[in-house]
Amino acid sequence: MQVTAAQIAALVSGKIEGDPDAVISAPSKIEEGGEGTISFLANPKYEEYAYTTTASALLVSETFEPARKVSATLIRVKDVYQSLAVLLKHYESMQSEKASGQSEKASIHPDATVDGSAAIGAFSVVEAGADIGPDVVIHPQVYIGPNARVAAGSILYPGVKVYRDCVIGSNCILHSNAVIGSDGFGFAPKEDGSFEKIAQVGNVVLGDRVEIGANTVIDRATMGSTRILSGAKLDNLIQIAHNVEIGHNTVIAAQAGIAGSTKIGSNAMIGGQAGFVGHIEIADKVRVQAQSGIAASIKEEGKAVYGSPAIPYSDYLRAYAVFRRLPDLQAKVRKLEKELKDLKQ
Repeated sequence: MQVTAAQIAALVSGKIEGDPDAVISAPSKIEEGGEGTISFLANPKYEEYAYTTTASALLVSETFEPARKVSATLIRVKDVYQSLAVLLKHYESMQSEKASGQSEKASIHPDATVDGSAAIGAFSVVEAGADIGPDVVIHPQVYIGPNARVAAGSILYPGVKVYRDCVIGSNCILHSNAVIGSDGFGFAPKEDGSFEKIAQVGNVVLGDRVEIGANTVIDRATMGSTRILSGAKLDNLIQIAHNVEIGHNTVIAAQAGIAGSTKIGSNAMIGGQAGFVGHIEIADKVRVQAQSGIAASIKEEGKAVYGSPAIPYSDYLRAYAVFRRLPDLQAKVRKLEKELKDLKQ
């Protein structure tokens, strides 16, 4: 990547303050910088670094007013994070080579359908009846099971496993070792204390533009489909159980776990290590703080919750403010009890 600040400003629809000919070769963190790099200031807590960074250019908000001199060329934009996303995507496209062709070391069943524009890496397996669409990129060591379908433009990184009958929508990204369609956790207890496995005969359906993080597992439905709707983004190390539904554009951070048949609405935001019991419904735009435990349905759209079991976010903060003072409060109560006892005597 060798571009000028002016070219970057044109890419992100920004306005230049400083040297438009400053040469940029890479992005950098604002606290590290480096000559020839571009960084960004979106969070006010990092403003101090704007005055000390050695980056050659800096993405800032249109409303940013420096308290001191900034040596970097400023590129003012309406939305710093959106502009950063555009810039980094452009940088990634310049750095990476687009995979092409089908490796001779891949195993593609004669009864599979593979579009001629799809790329399939070495030691990947595409089973009978599978359908691989245009411009799909399947990296090495990926498994596509019987009758599975991967739609146009999706990218499957090394080690991804897509079990039989599962459907991957268009322009999805599945990171390394994601598993789509493993058996749901279904067992029937028997009189002798053992468990009989219940066959999981459904599938998993991912909508378009879904991103699945590394080592995330999405179980197939017992019957019907486990569904991740279009635009949803799942982080690494997440467990999605059978017959769960995740709504449009919902984001879920790492290590969350969602039990069977739970339905989560659209545009929800779920923090890391949050846990959901099964057979509940979560409304649209609900916000779940990290490490919260959701034990009942949340029907109010946009509600924020925290804690385990989760309660309204503001209630949790007030309760915690008291909880952390419990030792002092206990000491005061004991002191008052002693004083009251002395008075009675």
